[in-house]
Amino acid sequence: MNQAKIKRRVGKYEMGRTIGEGTFAKVKFARNSETGEPVAIKILDKDKVLKHKMAEQIKREIATMKLIRHPHVVRLYEVMGSKTKIFIVLECITGGELFDKIVNHGRMHEKEARKYFQQLINVVDYCHSRGVYHRDLKPENLLLDASGNLKVSDFGLSALSQQVRDDGLLHTSCGTPNYVAPEVLNDHGYDGTTADLWSCGVILFVLLAGYLPFDDSNLMNLYKKISAAEFSCPPWMSFGAMKLITRILDPNPMTRITVPEILEDEWFKKDYKPPVFDEKKDANLDDVEAVFKDSEQEYHVTEKKEEQPTPMNAFELISMSRGLNLGNLFDEQEFKRETRFTSKCPANEIISKIEEAAKPLGFDVHKKNYKMRLENVKAGRKGNLNVATEVFQVAPSLHMVEVRKAKGDTLEFHKFYKNLSTSLEDVVWKTEEDMQNR
Repeated sequence: MNQAKIKRRVGKYEMGRTIGEGTFAKVKFARNSETGEPVAIKILDKDKVLKHKMAEQIKREIATMKLIRHPHVVRLYEVMGSKTKIFIVLECITGGELFDKIVNHGRMHEKEARKYFQQLINVVDYCHSRGVYHRDLKPENLLLDASGNLKVSDFGLSALSQQVRDDGLLHTSCGTPNYVAPEVLNDHGYDGTTADLWSCGVILFVLLAGYLPFDDSNLMNLYKKISAAEFSCPPWMSFGAMKLITRILDPNPMTRITVPEILEDEWFKKDYKPPVFDEKKDANLDDVEAVFKDSEQEYHVTEKKEEQPTPMNAFELISMSRGLNLGNLFDEQEFKRETRFTSKCPANEIISKIEEAAKPLGFDVHKKNYKMRLENVKAGRKGNLNVATEVFQVAPSLHMVEVRKAKGDTLEFHKFYKNLSTSLEDVVWKTEEDMQNR
């Protein structure tokens, strides 16, 4: 069989590399084989969904997302299901994360930061009016399209297990600690509207300052700072920006500034041009209910097994370049969450060598085809470090290996990779930087 023609398919989509991973889902790059259009596919495990009683919530959230047609929200195209998985097909955004822009270039000028903040508030206002709350807004969840415009990812899909109780409030603490509102940290319930706005305020501060308003290595100290809104603005920030941030980062959600008030703020209004777009109402919701049923029908798909390493096409290789990369690499100056190397060794040998190198470092190894998950049995600073690896075929005699942090601390991942690369010296390999210079 010709290796170059072996692909993993889900319905009409050819599946590629993993570009994101969370507790309940992973996201893969894919290509529509009929149109050639690149997409991102979020994959959920049905057993986990049912075990955590998330089915009804997911149905509601997906149905809502299909109706959202905002230019600054990542589009949800369709939903499919197999016997074991749910596949959510999303718009593929190639401009990277807003977080990377800050890491690579530092704080922004007020004009640029204001543009992104205006787009963010417009999205938040639009989605809140339709009962959709993000609950995990942070620069890492804000993507940029090819034109440099904001695209909010997972709006309505990032907090699938959260439920609104009879009091109309949410009661599950979630989100990234540094961006979470004070009321989310207590056990009295919170309004998704005001909680999202707090996160927007933290994001605006980060865009203008280049660092977090609330940060502490001790989690309890961090919570105290957030609860007291203990922060100070840098001297280079304008008075208008300081005033607005202070009104957003009000620890009392009842007196915190609202979206209508933000829209009237003088600093915010400068050069504000809300997007003009047609909101279509003809979205087909039949697939949302269908994917949860066991019977085979129109919206169910089958998955082809991966008999060989997934082959890389030209678009995927280009998407890994620094300008378009949806993930992160790391070098000596900055700690990132992902790196790659190439090898002329056979794929099976590469897998075996990684397994041999990982086990002495204290990792349990779980293998599936040409993918591996390495789990550190010892908890680190942010829980157990989990590392995902996958072997791709670039050419018949050349493989690319991706090593990516799936869970845990980034600094610990950096240390792990250095130890791993030392153990793999007998495997002919090159760093991703070498690949770009070939």
